[in-house]
Amino acid sequence: MTYDCIIVGGGIAGLQAAIQLGRYSAHSILVIDAGRGRSSLCLSYHNILGWPEGISGAELRQRGRAQAALAGVKFTKDTITEANKTGGLFCLKGQGGAAYEARTLLLATGLMDRFPDLPGLVPTLGKSVYVCPDCDGFEIQNTSTVTMGSGDSGANMALLLSERARTMVYINHERAPVKSELLAAMRHKGIKYIESPIYRVLEEEGRIQGVLLENKDLVPVERGFISFGGNHVHSELAESLGADLYHNRHVEADPRTRMTRVDHLWVAGDLGVHAEQVTVAMGDGVMAAISINKSLREMKS
Repeated sequence: MTYDCIIVGGGIAGLQAAIQLGRYSAHSILVIDAGRGRSSLCLSYHNILGWPEGISGAELRQRGRAQAALAGVKFTKDTITEANKTGGLFCLKGQGGAAYEARTLLLATGLMDRFPDLPGLVPTLGKSVYVCPDCDGFEIQNTSTVTMGSGDSGANMALLLSERARTMVYINHERAPVKSELLAAMRHKGIKYIESPIYRVLEEEGRIQGVLLENKDLVPVERGFISFGGNHVHSELAESLGADLYHNRHVEADPRTRMTRVDHLWVAGDLGVHAEQVTVAMGDGVMAAISINKSLREMKS
């Protein structure tokens, strides 16, 4: 069938858009989700209205799917590998060869943080080790904190967070070069700098206890951040459809409607130029959905 709108990406932005579109009760909506994403890794979001005790990305996604389904939104699990626009319709192909067709398309494919496969790291994400200083700088207040990262990216994160932590250590896991001015700034701020691979992250029920280096030296800490740089923006589908990309591969879109330069192609969430916060992704999804509804009403009038 030809859907009124297909949403590619079942993360926070995509789900909020699906809820908004479903509640218009006038359109056929399909969400195509690969079943994994940045939000599925976060074990606890603490910066969301109404959830002071935190909520995991997995639970937020589960609740969002259920809420959208109540409004008539359909879901399928697939990874879209090809997208083109023919005769005013968007034609998508899934990993297994399934074909999908829609009058409008919302891409909410997001990005993925780059980090190495360190034993013990994933169980801490969102509980005691974080990625966003704006969302979770509050969580390290007056604690002994480690920044695990690479080169200048990790150094900048350590400097930014050092004013909140009681003590800060930066472990340059990949031993990438750090600019001399950043090294000097870290010395000035009293940030301990270690250039060594990490062997494993020590944790207990998601709470980081320390970082064990390759030489088996132990760095005891209470909280952590990661900053390895080189995060992957999933903008390939948008690019193949003719959308414009910024130098960092985020997708250009109208700041109000979230529509790209391609007619009836929208983006929402971390895929666009974005603050990379879950609450902003929600708002982004709503704004895109409002614009999509207006366009669909014009098509059907």
